[in-house]
Amino acid sequence: MPLPKPPAKRASLLTPADFESQAAPKPGKRTTQKHPAAEPTPDTLNLYEPPREAAPVVAPAPARAPAVAQRPAASPKPRKTRGTGPSKLFVLDTNVLMHDPMCVFRFEEHDVYLPMITLEELDDHKKGMSEVARNARQVSRDLDALAASADKSNGDMAEGVPLSHTGHREAGGKLFFQTTLLDVDLPRGLPQGKADNQILGVVKALRDQHAGREVVLVSKDINMRIKARALGLNAEDYFNDKTLDDGDLLYTGVQALPPDFWDLHGKTMESWNQGGLTYYRISGPLVPSLLINQFVFLEAPGATPLYAKVTEITGKTAVLRTLREYTHQKNAVWGVTARNREQNFGLNLLMDPECDFITLTGTAGTGKTLMTLAAALSQVMDDRRYTEIIVTRVTVPVGEDIGFLPGTEEEKMSPWMGALDDNLEVLAKSDGAAGEWGRAATNDLVRSKIKIKSLNFMRGRTFLNKFVIIDEAQNLTPKQMKTLITRAGPGTKIVCLGNLAQIDTPYLTEGSSGLTYAVDRFKGWPHSGHVTLARGERSRLADFASEVL
Repeated sequence: MPLPKPPAKRASLLTPADFESQAAPKPGKRTTQKHPAAEPTPDTLNLYEPPREAAPVVAPAPARAPAVAQRPAASPKPRKTRGTGPSKLFVLDTNVLMHDPMCVFRFEEHDVYLPMITLEELDDHKKGMSEVARNARQVSRDLDALAASADKSNGDMAEGVPLSHTGHREAGGKLFFQTTLLDVDLPRGLPQGKADNQILGVVKALRDQHAGREVVLVSKDINMRIKARALGLNAEDYFNDKTLDDGDLLYTGVQALPPDFWDLHGKTMESWNQGGLTYYRISGPLVPSLLINQFVFLEAPGATPLYAKVTEITGKTAVLRTLREYTHQKNAVWGVTARNREQNFGLNLLMDPECDFITLTGTAGTGKTLMTLAAALSQVMDDRRYTEIIVTRVTVPVGEDIGFLPGTEEEKMSPWMGALDDNLEVLAKSDGAAGEWGRAATNDLVRSKIKIKSLNFMRGRTFLNKFVIIDEAQNLTPKQMKTLITRAGPGTKIVCLGNLAQIDTPYLTEGSSGLTYAVDRFKGWPHSGHVTLARGERSRLADFASEVL
């Protein structure tokens, strides 16, 4: 509809005819109404109809449309498989529930069965402050909520409780409790009173009752899965907690450029210098495979090597920025220089103030702790970018536990921080001109800026302008990793170090480690970075031992 004519003089008013023309109904769209004769309520129609016509233009509408489109994919679509055949029935062992308290909602359209002995074992493990006890209590609360939802809907527990009643729409199956005593027939050699054997008997009885349906035992206990297969029962490990099936598929943070990189991308390339660094804007077949803060390199014989970092990805173009050479002594960080390509990548990440979360992985002796500590001291003591350094790690022993340790929190953690002391000793020796007294004074000043904290007291804390180092992060569970990362306040940098080949926490593998979880989830975020260090630099003995042992 055309707008009224603009005023010819200052402070002039619109005429009544202009008001009437704007308030009149639209002639082209009023004829499409099903009830054009309903004249007593034109104002009501005017109130509700414009939002309907303008719905595609309003900004929240596009965000609402995909959400509606995704709902059928979450629950109704998997349920359609029931038409072609019955869904599976998964019988859960107690260790699966205590390993992942949300596991009952992770089986999509399939049904879940809990034997009564499983609930008894959950009740035995719910006391205490350990991670297992917390998970057992969480499972009990979820099961209580499901049972309460069945009572509200007047449903029969024997027919199953829909798992989606508590808001988990991705779970399309039902939860079945053992409500009757099943006829268990096991070999005489198996003790009947053991909990594992009772669960095996329940699985065998369910398989006999549901002849046309696949009954599967899910357990984290290897020996129990072996016994189940020996009895002819289907048994599987719980795989939903694994971020990756193969540790070799983990994001490395480094990508080698093809030899014909300049030929494919040089024609449309733009380059400029800024702040002493060179920037390249490229477009070509390589761009879709790049991630922000990923390092790329090109080493060709007889040509100048290229080492760069992806700083921006916009559509089909990406911006590469050359790196600062920390392999040169003039760019040494607290007396430490990079000895190989990956260490140079790692120091560029550690010294970047725009990177808030960094993960460094690698075998023993690759320089993870030394580089991180040197970068932390440089930014705390020299640049004053952070106020202090906080170091923590998981207290999981390699061998037998030595018992309780005396002293304060920091004194109890000091035996676990031997790697920190060793690296501080190396950094103190790098200043040879200071003399014995100068090194001692520097060492005292450095230690005053380093705080050793226990992981057990991190809940509820907020770190402001701190440089947080999480050592041996491969022993963290995903839940513990989330707890630590969410402690970061404004101006805080968190660095996670670990070797995925040296996991000491029980029931934790390379695929389910919290370090693997963090690397996979944070890749591509503009304020995070990851580098896998490849070559050991500790000594020739340590390097050879990590390869052959």
